[in-house]
Amino acid sequence: MTKHVAVLMGGWASERPVSLRSGEACAKALEGEGYRVTRVDVGRDVAEVLARLKPDVAFNALHGPGGEDGTIQGVLEVLRIPYTHSGVLASSLAMKKDTAKIVLAAAGVPVPAGRTVSRFEAAKAHVLPVPYVLKPIAEGSSFGVFIIKDGRSHPPQELTAPGWTYGENMLAEAFVDGRELTCAVMGDRALGVTEIKPVSESFYGFEAKYGKGGSIHVVPAEIKQNIYQKIQHLAVVAHRALGCRGVSRTDFRYDDRPGGTGELVALEVNTQPGMTETSLAPELAAHAGITFGELVKWMVEDASCDR
Repeated sequence: MTKHVAVLMGGWASERPVSLRSGEACAKALEGEGYRVTRVDVGRDVAEVLARLKPDVAFNALHGPGGEDGTIQGVLEVLRIPYTHSGVLASSLAMKKDTAKIVLAAAGVPVPAGRTVSRFEAAKAHVLPVPYVLKPIAEGSSFGVFIIKDGRSHPPQELTAPGWTYGENMLAEAFVDGRELTCAVMGDRALGVTEIKPVSESFYGFEAKYGKGGSIHVVPAEIKQNIYQKIQHLAVVAHRALGCRGVSRTDFRYDDRPGGTGELVALEVNTQPGMTETSLAPELAAHAGITFGELVKWMVEDASCDR
């Protein structure tokens, strides 16, 4: 009997457009693998919709709050619909960047020095020595991220704007210069390491992530073999420490500039990495000889409850 897969996409987070693209790409690939697919643009009535559909598996292609923070995972647990990616606790933990850092550091994964502050405190005066980074506690795709560089006398005043929607608390972290690197984990297996070189932005922001030609992906990353292997090891340690399942992706910074610090730090773990045509995890799987169709099929067959 053909397995019925509900591909969950859209949602109400800032990353909705990205999720729609991820979901459509996955739905097409799953149809190509012979599954019966229903596309579900997730709204607040998602439990009712899924109870009516009764799919065999929910493929979670949501990004950001609501889809990546344990919320939809809890709904799927209540409905007892097997689902892809990480479970309730790992999803919630990884999404809360400040709490995740504590767990990662305890597991031996190096993380940037920093602290949690309110957005109003962060707007009043510099909360760390310049240069530093300010990022929302629970957002993705670089929404609400600021890099405060040398020579900037005041922190970003956008933090106090009436239309601010990225939460009340910010994570302030020391800025680590150097290369932007990422490593995907599939099950318990580290895939390769990619270096991301933004074309026009000073960091790997939204346009660099999702705009065509916004960044250059160097696969495999051209770094020393021992560092390459260390990143793979740390990505698996991070995946396990947070209790991730399915596919995750951990982002790193590595300062190997001439006269640089040599510092290697993990920035965050993505439990719902993007699955668009410019996304990093599918690209790393392809480098490992796994086609996009094979990747999404593996994710569906790996799906379960109680993750």
